[in-house]
Amino acid sequence: MEYVYAAMLLHAAEKEMTEDNITATLKAAGVDVDASRVKALVASLAGVDIAEAMTQAVAAPAAAAAPAAAADAPAAAEEAEEEEEEAGGFEGLGSLFG
Repeated sequence: MEYVYAAMLLHAAEKEMTEDNITATLKAAGVDVDASRVKALVASLAGVDIAEAMTQAVAAPAAAAAPAAAADAPAAAEEAEEEEEEAGGFEGLGSLFG
């Protein structure tokens, strides 16, 4: 993960995404650098618009969370009804004391 973070840091600093720059960034962070991983990262990022990829990555979890929350709402409502029935229909603090 630190390799991706190094790439994002270089992007934010508007530096060129080269093997040397990524290696230097990782070494500055105290990471034991694997040259083959750096080479693979640089190759995989060639031609990628990092700003667009980051925007899509941030938007995707938010978009996925909304339907999941909507799907959980009926189950939560059923649980609340069941708890109310178990409590004898009492609501509020009075139900805490039986």
